[in-house]
Amino acid sequence: MAKRKKKQTAKSYDVFLKKQLLSPELAAEYLSAAVQDKSLEGFLVALKNVAEAHGGIGVLSRTTKLNRQSMYKMFSERGNPTVSSLFTVLDALGLEVSIAPQEQKSA
Repeated sequence: MAKRKKKQTAKSYDVFLKKQLLSPELAAEYLSAAVQDKSLEGFLVALKNVAEAHGGIGVLSRTTKLNRQSMYKMFSERGNPTVSSLFTVLDALGLEVSIAPQEQKSA
């Protein structure tokens, strides 16, 4: 019984997350938080979640004209996308990259 409740809770969270990530503002905040961890793997998982919220990899592949198999590979644990591919995916999701100076650390 506990196992079933855990699956329902995880499924409810996934549904909630996908609904939230349809908002460009929330998707941008979500991806920005992932970037702060300075982990490519974490960022790619977050980007995949945003892509899934917008219809999935297949839909994104058709929109971007990027190969579907390459996109699955890009979003995998060992993904190493090109900057060009990332920009293409972000553009299709209605997002863009912004660069800012690091905050100065106190001495």
